[in-house]
Amino acid sequence: MKKVSIIGAGNVGATAALFIAQKELADVVLLDIVEGIPQGKGLDMSEASPIQRFDVKVKGTNDYAAIADSNIVVVTAGMARKPGMDRLDLMHKNAKVIEDVSRNIAETCPEAIIIMITNPVDVMTYHAWKITGFPKKRVIGQAGVLDSARFATFISMELDVSVEDISPMVLGGHGDEMVPLPRYTTVSGIPITELLSQEKIEKLIERTRKGGAEIVGLLKTGSAFYAPGAAVAQMVEAILNDKKRILPCSVYLDGEYNIDDIFIGVPVKLGYKGVEDIIQVNLNSDELSALQNSAQIYKNGIANLYKK
Repeated sequence: MKKVSIIGAGNVGATAALFIAQKELADVVLLDIVEGIPQGKGLDMSEASPIQRFDVKVKGTNDYAAIADSNIVVVTAGMARKPGMDRLDLMHKNAKVIEDVSRNIAETCPEAIIIMITNPVDVMTYHAWKITGFPKKRVIGQAGVLDSARFATFISMELDVSVEDISPMVLGGHGDEMVPLPRYTTVSGIPITELLSQEKIEKLIERTRKGGAEIVGLLKTGSAFYAPGAAVAQMVEAILNDKKRILPCSVYLDGEYNIDDIFIGVPVKLGYKGVEDIIQVNLNSDELSALQNSAQIYKNGIANLYKK
């Protein structure tokens, strides 16, 4: 049986663990520094298995030794956003958490693929890559799958059509500078530019960019976790089952889209080895400029993080 370890047993980590277990993708280890929390949630999920009919092991632990031999390590540890905060506000506090987590991953399961969830995700993915020294194909940030799902949800609401027929595409960083691509977002193959006015598309794009903040504002004491957990499970499934899915993920660019030395969201082929290819779609000048602007913001964040 394959093995997925999740660092951080909060709402996102626990939800991702449950989705992964329900799909029977792998045995799951849920790790947290707080004693009892991962053990309790792991036991609760195990007790759900006879009802939901999934036959994998879910174990909670506080010991990094338990994640040895993991195929994938998902990192959700760190602070979540509160009302009034943006993702970059979390950078310095979460960077300390990610540094410790990354050192433990590198020591305990040096062949694993890392999926980073902790915000600001594009900066934290870069940070984990630097600390672990892992090949770039094995360090992946999750954001595009989540942002694309939000875009699809809002399109479905606007058009009153099934979400199953919507193929969305959102690139760029996981923040207000993300780059939804209406030309590459379709409903049963039909670009939404042929189904919606430019004004309505702009409103949907803006809601997508603020999608996380909208939920933070409603919850008041936390941030989204069902959709992020589902996005993790989709990425894990693409990798472990070698599905070769084309999904937008935060990956290291080395000249693609005329962007270098940054993790940012672009379409990639996900398979058993991690990032198997970076897909360079034909962007017009406005789309490319928006993507490059998004990358620059996170480059500035990295420079701020690493300044002496």
